[in-house]
Amino acid sequence: MTLVTEHLEHLGVAFEVLPHVRTETALEQAMALRLDPATVLKAVVLVSATGPAIAIVDASSRVDLDLVREALDDPTVILASEAEIARAYPEFEPGALPALPSLLHVPVVIDPMALAQARVTIAAGVQRESIRLRPTDLLRGGAVMTAPIARSLQGERSPAMA
Repeated sequence: MTLVTEHLEHLGVAFEVLPHVRTETALEQAMALRLDPATVLKAVVLVSATGPAIAIVDASSRVDLDLVREALDDPTVILASEAEIARAYPEFEPGALPALPSLLHVPVVIDPMALAQARVTIAAGVQRESIRLRPTDLLRGGAVMTAPIARSLQGERSPAMA
């Protein structure tokens, strides 16, 4: 049992644990589980004027920082470094931060396309396990803003995307 599964049980959320080979990215996770990347969500840690924040998009997308800055009304938003992520979330393995707003306790902005699936898969806080649940359960118990913040990985890449 992980911190994530304990938290979901405490909230009364129905979920499925999906073991897999070690992965460090949401795209690797999707490939390991043979899932459509549009159904696998990733949490991207940001640094804003008020502190840490999280952007949630699907594995087939990148966070567009210009859109996040607009959504959060904060022109200073930047991507957190790996060191900042490790300091802020030492309880989770690298690359396995769960896209679970109620557990992260920071402002969260989620792309509406991430909520368009019947079921989504998120990291479980460890590199060898994922969680499948209804996307509406991601919204339970956390402060979440929904705004278009994603750009397709197929599209043009710019320094303002992660």
